[in-house]
Amino acid sequence: MFSVFKLLTKNASLEILNFAKSPFIKIQKNEMHSKVIIVGSGPAGHTAALYLSRATLEPVMFEGFLANGFAPGGQLTTTTDVENYPGFPDGIMGPEMMEKFRQQSLRFGTKILTETISKVDLSSRPFKLWRENAESKEPDTADAIIIATGAAAKRLNLPGEDTYWQKGISACAVCDGAVPIFRNKSLAVVGGGDSAAEESLFLTKYASHVYVCVRRDKLRASKVMANRLLSNPKITVLWNTLPIECKGDGKLLNNIIIKDTKTNEIKELKVNGLFYAIGHVPATELVKGQLELDQDGYIITKPDTTYTNIEGVFAAGDVKDKKYRQAITSAGSGCMAALECERWLSECAE
Repeated sequence: MFSVFKLLTKNASLEILNFAKSPFIKIQKNEMHSKVIIVGSGPAGHTAALYLSRATLEPVMFEGFLANGFAPGGQLTTTTDVENYPGFPDGIMGPEMMEKFRQQSLRFGTKILTETISKVDLSSRPFKLWRENAESKEPDTADAIIIATGAAAKRLNLPGEDTYWQKGISACAVCDGAVPIFRNKSLAVVGGGDSAAEESLFLTKYASHVYVCVRRDKLRASKVMANRLLSNPKITVLWNTLPIECKGDGKLLNNIIIKDTKTNEIKELKVNGLFYAIGHVPATELVKGQLELDQDGYIITKPDTTYTNIEGVFAAGDVKDKKYRQAITSAGSGCMAALECERWLSECAE
């Protein structure tokens, strides 16, 4: 259900798409210069926008139009109950939470554009940014940029995965492990590294039992983590095992089909939850070759800051954080990026 209103202005044609709750602004042509442009619209991007707009820096946010496969708001728009973010004692649905973030950014004057930045030139200031499908046109420019494009969990793309995503399947045990559908139930984790070990051990607080599907006959996890995993009585490691299908009653997951990678034997495993711990992919294709990245593609920032290797470019949220990847830590780094950006702009103006 939506309505479309067209406003003609001197510089641009605006289409405002009202999807029940929030207006998404599609700007066809409107090159501009801004003090600060924020690329990304998750907790990091919106927290940065909130601080910058309250500091009267008039930030512009490109929230993306299905950028990296996500709706504006990022990964949290694909989640259901969020119970580990302060201020919501009864929990809140992920999409609703991100809508509240968005409305608060708008309230203080952030200009939010539902377009995707597809190309940037960080070689000189002002920095240049091109919008998707407008790469041949004049770019938007900015004195400073905050990159908050996030990351996406790797998925196996199994049959039934889309049906039961966030209805029994998750990529974040810390985020979702405590929700009611997983309590006192048998759960499965896919992965053999430290993340898989950590998530499996975390889930034992709530699950009746945890099965760990490891595709090889040994773990990649550190010795300490491997020993903790293997010695826990509530955990069973299934060696040489991969899930190949997800099944349920149409509403919730209730079993997975697993395959022995050596014998090709196929079995059914009764579990009410499947957690992927096979890594994340940071959305850094946009800045590859310009910003310094680590071996996994995450933006490298100066210790305890959001400063990148290019002055005036800051990084916040999951695009630089491979350790925590939580909404609250993303919001915190968004605050850091805004404060550091404000200070940097002030020093440049002196």
